[in-house]
Amino acid sequence: MAKYKRILLKLSGEALAGPNKTGFDEATCIGVAKQVKQLVDAGIEVGIVTGGGNFWRGRTSENIDRTKADQIGMLATVMNCIYVSEIFRSVGIKTNVLTPFECGSFTKLFSKDRANKYFEKGMVVFFAGGTGHPYFSTDTATVLRAIEIEADVILSAKSIDGVYDSDPAVNPDAKKFDEISIEDVVNNRLGVIDLAAAVLCMENHMPMMIFGLNEENSIVNTVNGVTKGTLVTA
Repeated sequence: MAKYKRILLKLSGEALAGPNKTGFDEATCIGVAKQVKQLVDAGIEVGIVTGGGNFWRGRTSENIDRTKADQIGMLATVMNCIYVSEIFRSVGIKTNVLTPFECGSFTKLFSKDRANKYFEKGMVVFFAGGTGHPYFSTDTATVLRAIEIEADVILSAKSIDGVYDSDPAVNPDAKKFDEISIEDVVNNRLGVIDLAAAVLCMENHMPMMIFGLNEENSIVNTVNGVTKGTLVTA
């Protein structure tokens, strides 16, 4: 299983919500924790970024200032990371949560040195709070943290099982790609990740695996190269 030394796992908020569509589905989170424990036990270092879509999608509201809406979204990711971190601890994983801004005693302030120290101690490190700035999505935060910690790959676990040429929820004939370049994702406006995140991937040659979280053993299978998802090359 030691194909990768260090990975950055992105968990979408919608995927964490499972069939509930909002909040947390504890069974889903426990399933994620048990899979990540297999990776940690195999010697793989794991960083995690969560989205906040199971709690907040502020951009759909015209009555809230964009900066404030994004700040609420950042706090949603902090809640997600604290919750999922505790679920991880319940299955025997050591964890720590880092944020780019002070959250009292809830989290520690992010630095690369601090993250590396925790990895050396065998901890799973959660990167909450996005980039700490508005107008940047958790996609961008994911790529940024992956580059900063020198991850080998981003594993992006979503409620959808890969990259399609159109929305499979709308088009039943949508074609799924086994592999696609980040340039083609951008040029064809496939909406996998936002433009800022895509540019960071391209400039830093950061590959990404996009797969469905709700498929059985999907995280471990993806690490082992057995996946129904899509490899996005850079």
